[in-house]
Amino acid sequence: MADTLIDTAFAAMNAAPEDDAARLRFYDALTSSELFLMLTKEPEGENIEPEVFEVQDAAFVLVFDREDRISEFAGRPVPYAALPGRALAQMLAGQGIGIALNPEVAPSEFLLPPEGVNWLCGTLDHGPQEREARPEKLAAPMGLPQELLSSLDAKLASAAGLARSAYLAHVIYDDGSQGHLLGITGAIPEAQRALAGAVNDALVFSGLEAGMLDVAFVEDNDILTAELARVALRFDLPEAPKAPTYEPVTPGSNPDSPPILK
Repeated sequence: MADTLIDTAFAAMNAAPEDDAARLRFYDALTSSELFLMLTKEPEGENIEPEVFEVQDAAFVLVFDREDRISEFAGRPVPYAALPGRALAQMLAGQGIGIALNPEVAPSEFLLPPEGVNWLCGTLDHGPQEREARPEKLAAPMGLPQELLSSLDAKLASAAGLARSAYLAHVIYDDGSQGHLLGITGAIPEAQRALAGAVNDALVFSGLEAGMLDVAFVEDNDILTAELARVALRFDLPEAPKAPTYEPVTPGSNPDSPPILK
């Protein structure tokens, strides 16, 4: 079976232990992927009870990035919860519990200790901030590293059905400040926070300075949209395969409301 996104990122991190960018790409893959958390019993609503094991004098939950891997490890059917890595980190932060990733079943076997979970959650908590400034001049993006552009492309491609297009441009605001602006069109209102968070994650895990990229949600008939379309780098988001829904279907599927650890 093909390697997972986490497998690939883990191998790249191990191959270049001094490369901070490779390390950040691994944590980006970990937080972006759907993970399967082994439970002691079936979930009860949003309440879940993970299996917790003691390893090297620390407590860890068991997490896998494919359903077949959790079955292979257990050797039998076991209850589990599927949730994004971001939600898992938020659930465990401050609990003194680490993450045992793919133990004994994959080359990406990895122990993230409790202090690593706290660091990861703290990194994710540096979310987008609102600002009030009016764009005065737009131009083609300039000086942005390929690392960020590739990460943005991947994040937007994974948001199928949540928006239509995104336009990236260099911007000068009416207060004299400047940077880059990502204008997103056709966004589902309920998805705007998640989209802004995904863009913020692309920035954070690219190792770049906060405040380097702003996000705006614009309408097709806005003057700003027309100007962006004229000068910006365009990203087209894929359509959802079926009628899109934006409701949590498993514990932890809403990153803003992680499951409750019992």
